[in-house]
Amino acid sequence: MSGNILRVGAYCRVSTDREDQGNSFESQKQYFERCIQQHPGWELAGIFADEGRSGTSVKKREAFQAMMASARRGELDLILTKEISRFARNTLDSIAYTRELKRMGVGVFFLQDHLHTLDPDAELRLALFSSIAQEESRKISERVKWGQRRRMEQGVVFGRDLLGYAVRDGKLFLKEDEAQLVRWIFEQFVQEGKGAHTIARELREAGTLTLRGNQWSNTGVLRVLRNEKYCGDLVQKKTFTPDYLTHEKQYNRGQEEKIKLKNHHEGIVSQEIFEQAQRILETRKQTQQGAGKASRRYCFSGKIRCGSCGATYVARSKRRKGGGTSRWWRCRTAVQNGSLRRTDTGQWLGCSGLTLREETAMTLMNQVCRSLEIQRSGIVEDLIHILQDERKKRTDDFPRNQQKQQEKKRRLLDLYLSGGLSKEEFLAEKERWETELLPKKSFVREESNRIESALWKMAEQGGEDFYRNLLESMTVYGTARIEIRLRDIPFVWNYIRAE
Repeated sequence: MSGNILRVGAYCRVSTDREDQGNSFESQKQYFERCIQQHPGWELAGIFADEGRSGTSVKKREAFQAMMASARRGELDLILTKEISRFARNTLDSIAYTRELKRMGVGVFFLQDHLHTLDPDAELRLALFSSIAQEESRKISERVKWGQRRRMEQGVVFGRDLLGYAVRDGKLFLKEDEAQLVRWIFEQFVQEGKGAHTIARELREAGTLTLRGNQWSNTGVLRVLRNEKYCGDLVQKKTFTPDYLTHEKQYNRGQEEKIKLKNHHEGIVSQEIFEQAQRILETRKQTQQGAGKASRRYCFSGKIRCGSCGATYVARSKRRKGGGTSRWWRCRTAVQNGSLRRTDTGQWLGCSGLTLREETAMTLMNQVCRSLEIQRSGIVEDLIHILQDERKKRTDDFPRNQQKQQEKKRRLLDLYLSGGLSKEEFLAEKERWETELLPKKSFVREESNRIESALWKMAEQGGEDFYRNLLESMTVYGTARIEIRLRDIPFVWNYIRAE
């Protein structure tokens, strides 16, 4: 307070669609200016006005936040507002902010409610009036939602323009120039068999932008392919507002009934083409989900990198005509953007990373393992660990007092891997070990057979579990050089592919 002069600010809020001119934006500002001028002891310290903002939350009301900041800086002594519903329809907000202002010595005077927050009984009255205002806001929200739903059922379109259509007065109007692009996307996907990544890449290369002026992405292409409006149908209530106080929208996953209208407007593509696109999308989704689960089991997932651009290689599979599956690995950048080339705009796009067949990668790992003359004990440890895991999967009642036998098993494997035993000697020693050292039970013999099988799998061709644990990284360079690094072993192995 400056002397006997009160620095008075005013807060007003109006909705942009309100027809009552007595509550209009300019009208309220003029009203407060006159009110402050009529009091000799008052000095105008600012008018804070939010236009078109909801009263149920103050988070997005910039003028309200500016008013609070001004009060915190000590620039206000009193705030005028027409009524509690103009200040806040949220009871908690009303009490919280008036309490904060009161602690700073700033009162709020609600003119029509004849309520001054510095009065002794102000908070009780404020709580009552705010609750009434909040309940009125809830009722308004319910009425608005009910009215919107009835209009949706009548075919009124809510939303903004989209590629191929303009939304005007609740109706969709076809834009033929944009509709041609929509048809092209569906044609490339359904008839040409191209994926969303490929279509988006071709659109980027052609310099075609989205309706919002952005570059195309696979997500944007998928949004077009999944939008039922393009076949003439209309689905609304895809999102809903569960809380009228926060106004935050959520995707409608069955919480409210959607409104679906068939043959609502002129479609850009036929129902047959649209339904075919949905079937392809669903099939690819299921395939990708299965591939995603399988990819976690792939030996080289996340371990092969491109020496040209640094991207991770991704697996690609194809069914062979004679049965079985062939798999190869490609640079992710090359998958998304194709081979390295210069676009019409002069930019470089894609990658020259070489494709690596799964069989080649496995052969290289086998050669690496055979070239190792040291670290045999570490390899044996890995093998024993794998075998132990397999044993746990098969039985939970394996005897625990097998420490001596385990040590003998380890020494036998070590001798075999280091070349100290031939295959014939190993088999003979294994037979003696089975009959003399282990209990003669069927599950033990089964365990021993699995040990021998896993051993030969590792010795002759390695194994995916073994390679996954052993390999740190495999980098494929554009010069046909492949660099292999092993985990926890100071070993770098370079393979130069003959041209």
